[in-house]
Parts: sequence; C-alpha cells; structure tokens
Amino acid sequence: MSKSESEAASGSMRLIGAAELAYLRANSVRETDVLRRLRAETRKLGDGDISAPPEVSQFLALLARATGARRAVEVGVFTGLTTLAMALAMPSDGRIVACDLPSAQATLSLARRHWREAGVEDRIDLRLGSARETLQDLLDGGDAGTIDLMFVDADKENYDTYYEQALVLLRPNGIVAFDNMLWYGAVAEESDRSQSTRALRALNAKLHGDARVALSMLPLGDGVTLACKRA
Repeated sequence: MSKSESEAASGSMRLIGAAELAYLRANSVRETDVLRRLRAETRKLGDGDISAPPEVSQFLALLARATGARRAVEVGVFTGLTTLAMALAMPSDGRIVACDLPSAQATLSLARRHWREAGVEDRIDLRLGSARETLQDLLDGGDAGTIDLMFVDADKENYDTYYEQALVLLRPNGIVAFDNMLWYGAVAEESDRSQSTRALRALNAKLHGDARVALSMLPLGDGVTLACKRA
C-alpha cells in the first residue's frame, strides 16, 4: 500500500491542491456582486492576500445562519470581507461589533463603502482601538453571555487573550472561530520559534485540552478552529 493509500485508509486528510481548490470554489462558493467586487478590490492591495479566502467567508456566513446569530463580534476587519459575509447572513436586527485599529483607515474606508452598497452598514458597529480593550468594554457594559458568534483574525500573539474574553462574552453553545491556526504549516515545524508561531502552537494545545469547549480544527483556508462554549 502506498503512503497516499495508507493515509486514505486511516482516514487522514491532506491539504488540497490548486486544481481541487479551484473545483471546490467553482462548486461551492456563492458570492453576491458586492462581495465579488470587494474581493477583487482587496486583491489589488499590496497585502490583499492576507484576507480570508471565499470559502472561509462563506463558511462564516453559514455559521451565522445556522446558529441564528443576532449578535456577533469580529476581531480584525481588514477590508471587511468576512464582516460583510456574516452581516448578509444575519437578520435585519443583527449586529456585528467589528474591531480594528485606527491605523487601518484606508482599508476600512473600502470596507464601509461596500457595506453601504450591500445595505448592511447599519448592522456593523465598527470600533477602532485595541481589540482587547473593546472586548473588555463589552464585558464591562453587561454583554457577557450574549454573543452568538465570534471570528478572530488579527494579531496572533493576543489570540489567547481574545479566547479567554470570548468565553465570557459567548452565550452557552456560542461559537468562536479562529483563523490561521495552521499558519501555513509553521505550527507543525518545531524549528519555527517565531512569536506568532509559538502563540498559535500554544493555543492549539490549550484548546485541545480545554473542557470548557467542544472543538474542531478544519483544514479550511489556512486552518479554521471552531470552539463551541459548553452549556
């Protein structure tokens, strides 16, 4: 039995190749015109490739719809692709607190314009400043136990802090999703001792052993981990 046959027999999954990814997108991804335009403009930016790929945006929208999310939090907005995808999947009275830094004004201007075009700008509460402080403001304001869904795609060194804040903010059975948990394979390379890699590696280990949540890490995009707060 070849290595690939052995892996298949054991139920393990390899990361898909370019042809398979193209097929996946062609047969799964559904984007509105506004989402497609925003993604096209994002790609023109020098760092446009750091945005979540379309299959991740769509997956978050599916989570929002499946959970009936009315209250969501996003840490890390960039050009607002995932924000827009989730907002479109939420009811008209849904609200997303979207956290980013004041230095991101250029990309946030692009985000706001497309949110407005999609008719969901009133569902998005954009807050500029330290995400840790914004999340603490929510806690201090009485929002503990009220959030249905969180998505974290920001500075990796603070993922653990965001996780602990999320566990207080989420309602029972609420979900926090973390992006980049495979970190382009770096987390599996013990020789990589960079700060971001070590932070993600530590959080992966912590999540694996944390009885406070139900857990699944998915080989979607650059690795998306879902942690569902136990009731």
